[in-house]
Amino acid sequence: MKISFLGAAREVTGSCYLVETGTGRFLVDCGMVQGSREAMARNREPFAFDVGTIDFVLLTHAHIDHSGLLPKLARDGYEGPIYTTAATVDLLQVLLPDSAYIQESDAKRARRHAHGKKVDDATPAYTIDDAKSALTLLQPVDYDTEVTPRSDVRCRYHDSGHILGSAIIEVWVTEGDKETKILFSGDLGQPHRPILRDPTPIEDADILFIESTYGNRMHKSHDDTLKELAEVVDNTLNVKGGNVIVPAFAVGRTQEILYHLHRLTRQSRLHDLKIFVDSPMASKATEITKKHFELFDEQARDLVGWHDEGADLPYLHFTASVDESKALNQIRSGAIIISASGMCNAGRIRHHLRNNLARPQCSILITGYQAEGTLGRRLVDGAPFVRIFGDEIPVNASIHTLNGFSAHADQAALLEWASYFKAAPKQVFVVHGEAKAAEEFSGLLKNRYGWKTLVPEHGQTVTWNPQT
Repeated sequence: MKISFLGAAREVTGSCYLVETGTGRFLVDCGMVQGSREAMARNREPFAFDVGTIDFVLLTHAHIDHSGLLPKLARDGYEGPIYTTAATVDLLQVLLPDSAYIQESDAKRARRHAHGKKVDDATPAYTIDDAKSALTLLQPVDYDTEVTPRSDVRCRYHDSGHILGSAIIEVWVTEGDKETKILFSGDLGQPHRPILRDPTPIEDADILFIESTYGNRMHKSHDDTLKELAEVVDNTLNVKGGNVIVPAFAVGRTQEILYHLHRLTRQSRLHDLKIFVDSPMASKATEITKKHFELFDEQARDLVGWHDEGADLPYLHFTASVDESKALNQIRSGAIIISASGMCNAGRIRHHLRNNLARPQCSILITGYQAEGTLGRRLVDGAPFVRIFGDEIPVNASIHTLNGFSAHADQAALLEWASYFKAAPKQVFVVHGEAKAAEEFSGLLKNRYGWKTLVPEHGQTVTWNPQT
């Protein structure tokens, strides 16, 4: 068996792993690289494999850094099944066409400013039609139910607690008379938090792929995070007289922020909030979230009616049109504006940042991981100026990073999940983390559990002999 690391190796985005056996090949994830302009150029490059030789795809969850090149795969001729959970299927109906729309819009903008010159940015990685083709290939699977995509391969999906529908995937591959169990952690959620269920414990595997996004960091406690959220919102709206701008991933983070703002209001820790969700995709994702409440933990049951009528509830409005979105730019104080994208690299959030970053009365709440090269990462790193739509914008607003809301497990939670293994995997690949985080977490797994670990390089291929 050969395993090739085609993304999320010493980096956080672009998850894609190719598994080759004597009888065929399959992919686990097919995600976009996110970050700088160079990242988008990588997404346009040809695949490092013959698409026609891929038998099936296993998809861990809907986030674009795991699913975002499925339309390109379909465009290049892939017609096989893509296995994923039912909730992920629903989310991809929104996310993949939206990703294509953003690329087509960016390409048109690049052509308008090319002045006759050839510009790489003028070509999208794929189109809306390609996204629609990919959607026809999705095959929904249930958690904890075995699926046999090929006679020598069987797999089972478990809840990873990361976002709605996210999965850990167990894969058993038979070669000759030997069976190898490969375990893909996908993205693991932070346990012991409201809304999503905790990641499913797994007790054994021959080969383990484990994420390391926060492999060298700890999140603030949940209580401390809520306290900081309440303080920032209250100070910005009622003392400084500005707006709170929240770049948030449309799936997961937006719904969680709304949930906590609602709870803080019910607890009388915040008052008279005016919340605007300026993301059509987030609005659709919120409706999908309501559809799948069976996947939530008991603490989140009251989220079903979080914006229903009642006493002292925050004002909440989902913008529908471009005109409504533009009208938000006229609000100078008293608003909480939640908008995609979470890393500030695309979508309507850039307009709100352009209109509020220069104002010291305002606050920017960063609630998730910011990949290298993104606008969000520059803000977190303390850039005094940032470029948005060709303009240099001074960063006078206060920047607050609330990693306690991260959908990723921190170092302690990753180690806790690993502790459930009754025996050491024969090989552990530490993936989905920047080099520093992955290396530190790899060392912890070696020292604490005695595991054999490797932080693979991008493009590296490893041969596995089940006889050893």
